[in-house]
Amino acid sequence: MTTELEVLVWLVGLTILMWLPYIFARIVNVGLLPALTYTADGLSLRPEWAKRAKQAHYNAIENLAPFSAIVIVAHLADVNNELTEAAALAFFWFRVVHYILYVLGVPFGRTLAFAGGWVAQIFYIYQILLA
Repeated sequence: MTTELEVLVWLVGLTILMWLPYIFARIVNVGLLPALTYTADGLSLRPEWAKRAKQAHYNAIENLAPFSAIVIVAHLADVNNELTEAAALAFFWFRVVHYILYVLGVPFGRTLAFAGGWVAQIFYIYQILLA
C-alpha cells in the first residue's frame, strides 16, 4: 500500500470517529435514553464546543471527498513520488489541526489549517497533472 493510500485510510478512520465527542455531549446533557429516542431537544442544550465539533465533522466530510478522489486517481495513474506523499501527509495533519482548533474555537488558526490542507491538495493535483 502506498503512503498516500495509508494516509487516506487514517483520514477516513479519523473522520468516522469525529462524531463521538458531540454525541457524548448530547448524552451528558439530556441523558442516554432521551438522546437515543430523540425525545429531548439536545440542540438547545449543547455546549458551544459540541456545536463546533459537529461543524468540524461536517467540514471534514466535505473535504474527505475531493481528497479521496485525488488519492484514488493518483493511485490508478501510478503517480507516486515524494511530493505526493508529502502532500498527503500534510493534508492529514492540517485536517487534524483544523478539527482541534475548530472545536477549541480558534478562528484564525482554524482558517490557516484549512488553507494549508487546501494548498496540499493543489500540490497533489499538480503532481498528477504533470505526470
